[in-house]
Order: sequence, then structure tokens, then C-alpha cells
Amino acid sequence: MKPDQVLSLLGIARKSGNVKTGSFQVEESVKGNKAFLVIHAKDASERTKKDLHDMCRYYQVPIREYGTRESLSKSVGREDIVVISITDENLSDAVLKKMDAKPL
Repeated sequence: MKPDQVLSLLGIARKSGNVKTGSFQVEESVKGNKAFLVIHAKDASERTKKDLHDMCRYYQVPIREYGTRESLSKSVGREDIVVISITDENLSDAVLKKMDAKPL
């Protein structure tokens, strides 16, 4: 699995209007039961990571760490993105499959 496959899927999700970016929008989507997956950058602060994991555990939303601020930002066409949520179930399933695939 190539890392760019995940980032490409994030770009598709953004183009289809199924991505929320930034802490406020992501929190809204999770608490509003609209998020099917939350992804945060590896270089997010420890506090941000803890808060996101706690929230996702409470609302039972899958969360993954992937890429850097730069790679996530580039994939969704925004600047300084640390966290995103995917609001389409099929797209989130596809991203999860790519992220969780075991390398050969």
C-alpha cells in the first residue's frame, strides 16, 4: 500500500464535499453523528491527540493518525490542517481499508 492512496482518497472526499477540517468543524461533525472517521496528523500536539481520542471514544467514531500537517493540508487543499473528519460512510470505509491494510 502506498501512502499516497490514502491521501488521494482524502482529496476525493474533499471534492465530493465529505470532509470537515479543523478542530471546530470536526468536533461538530462528531457530536452531530455525521463523522464516520477522524484523522489527525502525526505532528499534532499531544493535547490535541488526547482530546480527539477521548471525544471519538465517547462518540464511538473511528480515529486514526496519518501523515503530517503538510500532507493532510495538501490532500484537502487547505493550509495548516491537523485534523479532518470524513462524513461519508463509503469513503470512510475505503480510507480505513487502505490505512489498516497489512503490508506484504
